[in-house]
Parts: sequence; structure tokens; C-alpha cells
Amino acid sequence: MSEINSVLIFLVGLFISSVIIYLVTRLFGENRGIGTAILTAFVGTMVYAVSYHLIGTGWIAAIIGGIVWLIALGTLYKMGLIKSLITATGIWIIATIVGVLLPTTTGPL
Repeated sequence: MSEINSVLIFLVGLFISSVIIYLVTRLFGENRGIGTAILTAFVGTMVYAVSYHLIGTGWIAAIIGGIVWLIALGTLYKMGLIKSLITATGIWIIATIVGVLLPTTTGPL
């Protein structure tokens, strides 16, 4: 049952992240579809997982993961580093707000 919960939490998180990425990139004038947003969310998850696995938890892993994700965001959306940084900041702000407003664990509310 634990594996099912893990997969479900991953898929819900991927969906929510994809929608946020899609909306923020549209707000900044990008016209790529939801598929690119899903790929971007998945790549971001993998980048942070590898970063934390290789380096461990902490600021250094987060900074390295963030830089690699900025490069991936810029590559997937064909935007420069500054626009990637501004877009990523918008994504981070919206994701933080959504994370506060939505329950993030399974179980009774």
C-alpha cells in the first residue's frame, strides 16, 4: 500500500507542477503545450532527486539542482537564462502559494 501512496503522491505532484509551469510560462508569453510543461516538471523532479542523492540534503544540493533545472527550463522552452530565472521565480511563488492552500499529504483533513 505504501508504494501505491508514493506513486499517487508523485502523480498528483507532477500534475499540479505541470499546471503551474504551463500557466506561468503562458503568462510570460511562451506558447508551448501542456506536454512541455509535463516534461519540464518531470525533468525538474529527476534533477532534484539526482542532486539530493549525489550531494545529500542542504543548500548546495538545492542550488546545484536549481541551476541545472534553470538550464533545463531554458532548453525546453528555448528561452535565455534571465527569462528562465524570472519564469522559475514565478513558478516558485505560485507553487508555494498552492502548497500552502492545498493539502499535501493523504489522510483526513
